[in-house]
Amino acid sequence: MPREETTRTTTPTTESTPAPNAGFRPVPEPEPRGSRVSGATTRAWTTRLLVVGLVLTALNLRPAITSLGALLEEVRQGLGMSGSVAGLLTSVPPLCFAVFGVMAPRLARRFGPAAVVCSGMAAIAAGLAIRPYAGSTAAFLAASALALMGIAVSNVLMPVIVKRWFPDRVGTMTGLYSMALALGTSAAAAVTVPLTGALGGNWRSGLSVWALLAAVAVLPWLPLVRDRGARSAAQPPDRTEPTSGQPSRAPQAQAPTLRIARSRTAWALAVFFGLQATAAYITMGWMAQIFRDAGVPAGKAGLLLAVTMVMGVPLAFVIPRLATRLPHQGPIVLVLGVCGLVGYAGLYLAPAAGSWAWALLLGVANCAFPLALTMVGMRARTGPGVAQLSAFAQSTGYLISIPGPLLVGVLYQSSGGWGLPIALMAGLMVPQMVVGYVAGRDRTVEDEAAR
Repeated sequence: MPREETTRTTTPTTESTPAPNAGFRPVPEPEPRGSRVSGATTRAWTTRLLVVGLVLTALNLRPAITSLGALLEEVRQGLGMSGSVAGLLTSVPPLCFAVFGVMAPRLARRFGPAAVVCSGMAAIAAGLAIRPYAGSTAAFLAASALALMGIAVSNVLMPVIVKRWFPDRVGTMTGLYSMALALGTSAAAAVTVPLTGALGGNWRSGLSVWALLAAVAVLPWLPLVRDRGARSAAQPPDRTEPTSGQPSRAPQAQAPTLRIARSRTAWALAVFFGLQATAAYITMGWMAQIFRDAGVPAGKAGLLLAVTMVMGVPLAFVIPRLATRLPHQGPIVLVLGVCGLVGYAGLYLAPAAGSWAWALLLGVANCAFPLALTMVGMRARTGPGVAQLSAFAQSTGYLISIPGPLLVGVLYQSSGGWGLPIALMAGLMVPQMVVGYVAGRDRTVEDEAAR
């Protein structure tokens, strides 16, 4: 009570003489300098491990696919694989991404995103080490599925990890790992064949060597698996100002499961992701053949495809940083779409004469992938929201992308030329631009799902 407090402060005590500091509140002892230095050092090392882990993980998200494409003919002969089964291999990656990607948010809630990505890298290493020495086509497919499962969960959780540990640098970190992903994609396609020759010409050695890169990617995640702060993206917060290299402490404890299918933005982003993946798989699978059928030598056709893939390395770093500075990412979607339309028109009208220009333009158009990943991190406020949106958009998107390359092959075989397939590619670019523009609006799936 106020009166009692006044009495205590004005009535002298007779028990003892007041101490010199009487009447002052005790001041907490300052934190020892050593502990502050130790905490800063720990945060710095954690940041470095996260950056290294993100880059190494991204490097491993496509070599399992592009290294096999480079040696597919040798694999077919070595395993006695039929042409239809070999064609099925081109549809296995998006199917596995769709099926296993759905599991990622639940696994992340239970074990923590760092632990799941670490396990994903181990699964990639095991699958790539086993599949070249499989004695049958079925065993080869099973080992490939193991590696693709690791890729699928890592695909989904990369935006989650960026949102959680680098909430103030989403564009920069997304650009960094997108650039590494593009580098791993193009490097595996370009290096696998000469590397196989250097290893004695054995295709088994040429494929299995990529398991070493995946094994190295396990290492930086191991200390983070033991970090209790990395256990769950929905862990209760104790700080309000996130620091790079530490988990974001935005209020997200016990976040309810979103009804993500109620969000128009989530659906737009899923369709955008699926259509850009369709264009990317068609480009990787068929563009070199388009050039060869137009009279371009095989060596130059392969080089043109490599140029298209390499375009994603610098642009994958620039586009996410630009996207995070804009309130609406729709204009970037439209620019990329126009580049794609011009590139397809060039392939139809003058595939050989302007081959370098069309390869460059389609390389720019394929950078819709890092833009989609960036928008996943921007269209949700919380770590659990990003996890659910990433799983929904990628799983639904990869399901959408499965028929595209197969349909192009059917049209090419039935029509005897590339007119109809190129018309299909250009036609799919139009809805990609529309849904991408919708997905680029400044909305969050949490708000839309709540309504």
